[in-house]
Amino acid sequence: MADTATLEARLTAAEAAWHELMIGQTVQVAKVDGREVTYTPADHKALAAYILDLKMQLGRGPRRSYPVRF
Repeated sequence: MADTATLEARLTAAEAAWHELMIGQTVQVAKVDGREVTYTPADHKALAAYILDLKMQLGRGPRRSYPVRF
């Protein structure tokens, strides 16, 4: 696993690429482990999964919600 600073940098780049895709940019490039990865609107699920993976590695993944019962 990469160090926290590296994961933070990757997450920032991936979230910037996500934002650009969501506002209509057709192709976004993010650097992943020293290589460029190109995302198109058709790849939005792969990009979302990558962002979630980075967040989980940083301990920021989604939390389970439990119903409140009285």
